[in-house]
Amino acid sequence: MKFPGQRKSKHYFPVKTRDPLLEQLTQQPQPFATYISGIDQTLVDIEAKVEDELLSRYGLPKGNSTLINDEQAHTLYTELKQNGLISDEFAGGTIGNTVHNYSILADDRSVLFGVMSQNIEVGSYAYRYLCNTSSKVDLNYLQPVDGPIGRCFTLISDCGERTFAISKGAMDKLTPEYIDKDIVQGSSALVLTAYLMRASGGDRITDAAMCAIEYAKAAEVPVVLTLGTRFLIEEDPIWWQNFIQEHVTILAMNEDEGEALTGFRDPLLASEKALEWCDMVLTTAGPIGLYTAGYTDDAEKRETSHTLLPGAIPEFNRYEFSRPKLKSDCENPIKVYAHISPYMGGPEKIGNTNGAGDGALSALLHDLAANTFHKTNVPGSSKHKRDGLCYSSFSQICKYANRVAYEVLAQHSPRLSRGLPEREDSLEESYWER
Repeated sequence: MKFPGQRKSKHYFPVKTRDPLLEQLTQQPQPFATYISGIDQTLVDIEAKVEDELLSRYGLPKGNSTLINDEQAHTLYTELKQNGLISDEFAGGTIGNTVHNYSILADDRSVLFGVMSQNIEVGSYAYRYLCNTSSKVDLNYLQPVDGPIGRCFTLISDCGERTFAISKGAMDKLTPEYIDKDIVQGSSALVLTAYLMRASGGDRITDAAMCAIEYAKAAEVPVVLTLGTRFLIEEDPIWWQNFIQEHVTILAMNEDEGEALTGFRDPLLASEKALEWCDMVLTTAGPIGLYTAGYTDDAEKRETSHTLLPGAIPEFNRYEFSRPKLKSDCENPIKVYAHISPYMGGPEKIGNTNGAGDGALSALLHDLAANTFHKTNVPGSSKHKRDGLCYSSFSQICKYANRVAYEVLAQHSPRLSRGLPEREDSLEESYWER
């Protein structure tokens, strides 16, 4: 596994080279591999620039997310294709993006649960999905189904507003029988999206997600939830608060979703409120940057050397050099917050905002899995005398998540095509060192 962020580890001897004579006498243990698992609605993102008239004609509320049937999807796709309006087609899905990005960053395995068309034709939606997913993502546990996977049309108006039209296809047909208990319980984290909880009409993906959650909780595997869209959360925020409190370890959201969930527009206050229901929060806030929030034990807190920041909570980043812990593992838990402004002020030209949050979450998951990897393979390390949820501090996770989100914003695809560069030619080393 690659370790997260830009780390300078100097070794004064070849760490993988053993004495050739001693090697014959001693059997070296094989490193324990880690991975994360996730459940997603497998779909393809189709992006097009359209006029408002088209949105009205198809009954799509501007800026909202609307479900359409297969016939409407076929008609809409045909019209967009004939008029040359489609700019890009990508493999999509919040969790699909996240596990793909995780595998690119960690150069390691992840497992995706979902559905896939049983008969795949070259050029079909399912074919595009498979072609644009990292080979490190284990797709062997997908459930075969008849019919197409999902399609998500991202329709961009002249003003830049994004309207989503989603054709479910068979993407919600996943059943609990295709959730492998051993895989879930052997993973470093189980990653889910709020979209999984709105299955209807006999679809069983919600049952499958709840089955996986119960497996994860039984083995004390962290459950990670990303909220997906404010429109889903604001329908019943109390239900979501109770769901998070009962099942979720780490929550990922943007400022709009945070407001819908907590009632607080300020992303810092929304993060603080969410800590009443979970152990750690990642909040992306567009041009403001991103926040991490969580718990550490009062006896283990580490004060920052960075400038103390003003905000709704004065000097909120005072202990950002602390490592995140489960609240239940703390004798005297204290809340810890960290913030970082957009990397390099953000890209000169934003190629895509769809997937930046998924990129940030994949960085956090990489750090979490690295902690599991290091703890298992180097059990005597002083780092693990006290249990931590992640490998790095709140501050370092902020920097890493921020850097990955920048990489997604600067390209057009919501998925990384390569890992971060070994050296940052565009920025002084102090970004990682400070």
